[in-house]
Amino acid sequence: MITLILFTIGAAFVQRTTGFGFGIFIMTALPFLLPSYGEATTLSGLLASVTSLIITVKYRRVIAWRKLLPILAVFLMTSFLAIQVLSWLKGDTLKYILGTTLIFSAIYFSFFADKIKVRPTLGIQATLGTLSGVMGGLFGMQGPPAVLYFLAVSESKERYTALAQCYFLIGNCMMTIYRAHSGFLTNEVITSWCYAVPAVLVGTYLGGLVFNNLSLPTLRKLVYLYIGISGIVAIVA
Repeated sequence: MITLILFTIGAAFVQRTTGFGFGIFIMTALPFLLPSYGEATTLSGLLASVTSLIITVKYRRVIAWRKLLPILAVFLMTSFLAIQVLSWLKGDTLKYILGTTLIFSAIYFSFFADKIKVRPTLGIQATLGTLSGVMGGLFGMQGPPAVLYFLAVSESKERYTALAQCYFLIGNCMMTIYRAHSGFLTNEVITSWCYAVPAVLVGTYLGGLVFNNLSLPTLRKLVYLYIGISGIVAIVA
């Protein structure tokens, strides 16, 4: 439980500071603390929902639903399909693919972000929503494709945060339902969640102190850096 609490504080801090990364951070530990990978992703999603709820309520007035709903709808469909195969799919090879993709994404956007103009078109949202759904359903790491989109279409860090956290809140709630249907919402997951919720509040508060002092360009650099780090973690974990 001490390990769980410490990693939860760290995950909530990262999520509040960069707008994503709760699952990436905490999934370096949860598979070793719970009986199955499916239970680990379930607990990760439940805890991340607490952080996202707090932030979504705070920034609810700046949510741009037109930029959010299509990518969210695609994510919900693809994550459902990904979770259905999680119980029998061996993810070792996929983790290497995931890690490599994240690293190249971080490098690409770090050097070419200013030249990329992403518009909230249905095609862009469908593509990134699909990638996010697959990554979220299989690995509990749905953030990178979505935040790259939200960063590109947001004119302020508050708008970016509002879009990202509302997306994660609804997405994680729905994935919890999907995972419960697949048998991953166990008593151990619920008990661990109850122990770790106070740690989520602590990490969210500390991350908020840092976020308030960040500019949007600095935030973008932190996001791209963390995507690269998460790719390395996915490969070596």
